[in-house]
Amino acid sequence: MKIVQLITRMDELGGAQVHVRDLSLSLSAAGHEVFILSGSSQPVFEEFATANISYLPIKHLVRNINLLKDIKACIEVRTALKRIQPDLIATHSSKAGIIGRIAGWTLGIPTVFTAHGWAFTDGVSQRKKLVYIFLERLAANISAGIITVSHYDRHLAKKYKVASPEKVTTIHNGVPATKKEANPAIEPLRLVMVARFAEPKDQLSVITALSKLSERSWLMDFVGDGPLMEQARKYVSELGLTNRIRFLGNQRDIETILANSQIFVLVSNWEGLPLSILEAMRSGLPIIATDVGGVKETIKHGENGWLIQKGDQLELIGRLQQLIQSPELREEMGRSSKERYHKYFTFGEMMENTVSFYEKASAEDKRKRYIRKAKEGDR
Repeated sequence: MKIVQLITRMDELGGAQVHVRDLSLSLSAAGHEVFILSGSSQPVFEEFATANISYLPIKHLVRNINLLKDIKACIEVRTALKRIQPDLIATHSSKAGIIGRIAGWTLGIPTVFTAHGWAFTDGVSQRKKLVYIFLERLAANISAGIITVSHYDRHLAKKYKVASPEKVTTIHNGVPATKKEANPAIEPLRLVMVARFAEPKDQLSVITALSKLSERSWLMDFVGDGPLMEQARKYVSELGLTNRIRFLGNQRDIETILANSQIFVLVSNWEGLPLSILEAMRSGLPIIATDVGGVKETIKHGENGWLIQKGDQLELIGRLQQLIQSPELREEMGRSSKERYHKYFTFGEMMENTVSFYEKASAEDKRKRYIRKAKEGDR
């Protein structure tokens, strides 16, 4: 198949970007012809050039709603699609998902949307929720199919009547295997959080919780960048924790960083199904994460980590303290994380299910279009 992957941004290390990278590389290796279209002038990943994957920037594709730029972006995408003539368009992220489906529909190209967490999920503003429910309902009508990365997001699609149930399927995220595994029991203990410094992540709550445990022996690494990083740096300085908390920025070798850590933390206000948690599970780390979105589908509370309630600072402090003071518990939970990864979240299974969905959605879309044309010819 000739497949176009369309995503709003490809110049940052987020879960959707890593998903598109891994999926595109695997599709190319399997013999598919892959093109990536994005609003970023250059991708953060260097692997595409050597993997024979074409990257095309869409100048006017931006994250925020801007009617003039959105119209121009749709024209740009449509022009690129006319030149490429793909068998399928796979879209990711809300803005690219809507623009890509409109452009594909006007050209008769089947389009699949992967929802890496809906823009109308619990926790976003009511105004934003209403706008995106309306837009997603419209876009769903011209979609060949919709993939949600968690059962939670599939439930949301059903709750808000975004699309007919048969059009939506859940395919859990998966991450490639690694040979770099953590040793959660060793000291000195290092915690890690891999996330952008932007909504919906909440690094400040982690910093606050750790400041209450300053008498314990720990170090903390934050991986990722974003608009809220400087605020977090300033806060760490005010608390006098600069010698214990590091800001590593964007890092390519996440596997090594996780392998050198003992506890993984992810505090968020909303989520889809975070790839960072799957990477931590793959490395064999115990996890503390907020119980939002599809997170509970990755963590079995008390087995491979703890689910904490959003905004419950005391619970976060308590769970951190439990893991910091018990190497045995960290080791036990880390072992369970690794087992759950191998059982439910391997990349191979995700890849197989995704390609199968692409093929079925494309074939069904073409069948429906053929029937419509035949009926029009009979008139």
